[in-house]
Amino acid sequence: MESIHRPTRAIISAGAIKSNIQKEMVHIPEGTEVFAVIKANAYGHGAVPVANIAANAGVSGFGVATMDEAIELREAGITLPILILSSVSPQYLHLLQEYNLSSTLISLEWWQKAQSYVQNLHSNQPIKLHIKIDTGMNRVGFSDEEEALKVIRELENSPAFEWEGIFTHFATADEVDDSHYKDQLAKFENFYEKLPRIPRYVHLSNTATSLWREEKIGNMVRFGIGIYGLNPSGKAIQEELGLTPALQLESRIIQCKKVAKDSKIGYGATYTSEQAEWIGTVPIGYADGWLRALQGFSVLVKGQRCEIVGRVCMDQMMIRLPFAVAEGTKVTLIGPDGDDEIFIQDLAEYLGTVNYEVACLISERVPRFYA
Repeated sequence: MESIHRPTRAIISAGAIKSNIQKEMVHIPEGTEVFAVIKANAYGHGAVPVANIAANAGVSGFGVATMDEAIELREAGITLPILILSSVSPQYLHLLQEYNLSSTLISLEWWQKAQSYVQNLHSNQPIKLHIKIDTGMNRVGFSDEEEALKVIRELENSPAFEWEGIFTHFATADEVDDSHYKDQLAKFENFYEKLPRIPRYVHLSNTATSLWREEKIGNMVRFGIGIYGLNPSGKAIQEELGLTPALQLESRIIQCKKVAKDSKIGYGATYTSEQAEWIGTVPIGYADGWLRALQGFSVLVKGQRCEIVGRVCMDQMMIRLPFAVAEGTKVTLIGPDGDDEIFIQDLAEYLGTVNYEVACLISERVPRFYA
């Protein structure tokens, strides 16, 4: 349930998303298609609104992680191709047909199980599959070339299925050291040469690969974190497209009070005021994805950095203010305020994680507004 009756909200820039996509389209080789990856609620930015923005920006299709994410898009009126990047249980083949979805074929075992469900299908529309080749990520996909080629031969002779694509995923395309990337690329290229034919989609590139690596056999890019203006490498490699962060997070002061020296703040009394201080309470907490570990981090009030003091609670947190402010004063948690700005990457570094995780953590309780 979105909490629309409190002042905490995320503001998503449609212009930034569209601009980021169009910069990518100019950057990649001519004739290469872009699938916008909007899994995990569009990395916390809102799947259906982002899908509509991306469609208007000219993407060819979408990538999601689960069947339910794909169905959400279809039921919202999205008609462009949708690829489920994870494995779908064969028992749901009928849903792939019903919603006209493509899915990932990851193993001989999956293929064999799928045969027992084909006879129960009520439509002649073939089920579209993309073969996933595991070249060194060791997550999902075919590691054995012969097994993959066996499945491809059988797939080609099965009218119930359509071999629509083939792909792999690079584990280190966002790192300075490109040795493992080159090993993975060489493994895929070696397998590619053995294919009986080339399917409609060949996709190796995620955001990082498309930004910094060269591969000549793909015809589609899975553009994910870059849509949202975030650098997939954090700060390890400079991003030169000039991507624009799409998300701002803001709230308001709901109470400002002056506490005496030696006052204890929050659960566990983990902060003690060193002097008389102004303390502001902000209605956001770890249930919103603003983690307890952010104690000691800062937010912006009237352009000034204000430290989070005491433990972040489930629904609220406290900050130390330089002066008294009125109830309703804006608090910027992510984004610009005055001459300063807080980036998602700043939170990621403070938390010891990646910007992907920070964006995805913003819960659906926080309403998204699109401007």
